[in-house]
Amino acid sequence: MKTDDRSLKVIPFTQDAPYYAQKGAYYSRKNKPSKALLYLQKAVETEPDDPLNHYNLACLLSRINQLEEANRIFEHIVRNLDSELTECYFYMAVNHGLMEDLTEAKRLLIKYLHATPEGDMSDEAEDLLLAMEDEDDLETYNHGLSPAETESLLKLIEDLNKVRFKGRLLEEENFHKTLQWGLYQGGDLLKESIIRLYGEAGCETACSSLAEFAANPWVNERLRHVALLELKRAKPGGSCRIFKDGRFRDVSLRECPPPAPVWEGKWQQVLECTITNMRRSAYYSEEFYEDAEAIWFDFINRIYPRGPRVGKPQTWAAGLEYCLTRFHFLGVTQKELAAAYGVSTASVRRKFSEINRVLQIDRKAYRHMLALLTDREGEQY
Repeated sequence: MKTDDRSLKVIPFTQDAPYYAQKGAYYSRKNKPSKALLYLQKAVETEPDDPLNHYNLACLLSRINQLEEANRIFEHIVRNLDSELTECYFYMAVNHGLMEDLTEAKRLLIKYLHATPEGDMSDEAEDLLLAMEDEDDLETYNHGLSPAETESLLKLIEDLNKVRFKGRLLEEENFHKTLQWGLYQGGDLLKESIIRLYGEAGCETACSSLAEFAANPWVNERLRHVALLELKRAKPGGSCRIFKDGRFRDVSLRECPPPAPVWEGKWQQVLECTITNMRRSAYYSEEFYEDAEAIWFDFINRIYPRGPRVGKPQTWAAGLEYCLTRFHFLGVTQKELAAAYGVSTASVRRKFSEINRVLQIDRKAYRHMLALLTDREGEQY
């Protein structure tokens, strides 16, 4: 209809809190945490008395590893906005565990179960408490290992690997506790040696210890991966529980990559360098860190025993991050990554080409994008 009144041609559009919350949720689903953060913060500013806006913001902050700020918001919700939103206690507990404050994590899990014994997260809370109680059983060995103790255990494990009856020794209670002591209190080298000893033994005690270690939400991710691989070797058709996205999940061991080679320190330096650089930006969520690890593990497993020769870890780290950005179509350039890592653009290109030649990152990225484009269920604009 034509009209001379221009006001009748304008459709009013209000950018209110629900609008900002919806946009924040959309960008969160699209793995664009920096944009999601802006919209969720705007939702909180627009309606500061709505606990759900604060809750969504705190959950996102937890995902991007801003754990202290997330817990501050969760605490504000239950103290000042909605005391019945008890899931806040559960997520605060998980965050405290990730910050290695297990005492506070345990206190908050108990508080959550006391407030909501039949809550959505009650099973997960009980499982986490049981995992912590298993560690408390080692109270005799609750201090860190001295260099001499570490060296003694490493020598013992080396000797054990030469005998065939190691499974029977692992069944002996005191020796089992000693290994558990090293597994949770030792350095990474000792922990990996114990994990591989358990994998070689393959007995029920060894498999149970590997499963408990892999299910612990606060262990090193690389060592969790090694434990899963060793468990797969002992029980190739089995399954295992891991803690992911706030819940325990059963995963098939068939889906784990093939057994890993003996891990070299330089390879770990590459991974740590990559993750450190990624954490400098709020752009990446936890899923991206896991994908970076998966790409690097897969690449090494595919080319082993040849192995990547690492001179300067930063060049491989830049190439690895570029693989990740190519897979997810993030639009990050080789020049930008070269500047971030202090290396040449040509070196980023070479390392990406080496990984891409083995893993076919570009081809997988194309298929990944097709899957995203065809799976529109639940999307909101």
